[in-house]
Amino acid sequence: MLLVIAILLLLFWFGGLAFHIAGGLIHILIVIAVILFILHFIRGRSV
Repeated sequence: MLLVIAILLLLFWFGGLAFHIAGGLIHILIVIAVILFILHFIRGRSV
C-alpha cells in the first residue's frame, strides 16, 4: 500500500513540474514519496 501511494505521489510531483503547478510546494510531494519508499523497504525486510 505504501508503495502505491509513493508511486502516485511521484506521478503527481512529475506532473506538477511538467505543468508548473503549485510552484515550490510541489517538492513536498517528492520528499513524502521518498519517505514512503524507505518505509516500504524497511518494513518489507523486517517481516
